[in-house]
Amino acid sequence: MFSVTVRDHMMVAHSFRGEVFGPARALHGATFVVDATVYRAELDADGVVVDIGEFSRVLAGIVGELNHRNLDEVPGFAGVNTTTEFLARVVADRLVERLDAPARGLARVAVTLHESHVAWASYERDL
Repeated sequence: MFSVTVRDHMMVAHSFRGEVFGPARALHGATFVVDATVYRAELDADGVVVDIGEFSRVLAGIVGELNHRNLDEVPGFAGVNTTTEFLARVVADRLVERLDAPARGLARVAVTLHESHVAWASYERDL
């Protein structure tokens, strides 16, 4: 399996509901390093998994929609705990849609959001 990974970052504000989150129930900020990886079994006719420039632009567009936002106010996120895991899935699903991943022969997408140098969460999905 071949893969290509691109990286971006975003800064958000959000709060959580539920005792398990302790002080994170209050509005707070988070900065995420976002790694997105796409996989395919065989290289395309040009010998690549995906055009890295286009992949980077698509990821930047998705991250840009969330960057510098209070996620508590984003339509579609109302009443949702916008955990690192949840956000990794949101980014992955948007990548699949915007890259038209199945039509390009991509087999899998994985997104990792790094909260810090010691903690991160990922979401992966087969196509």
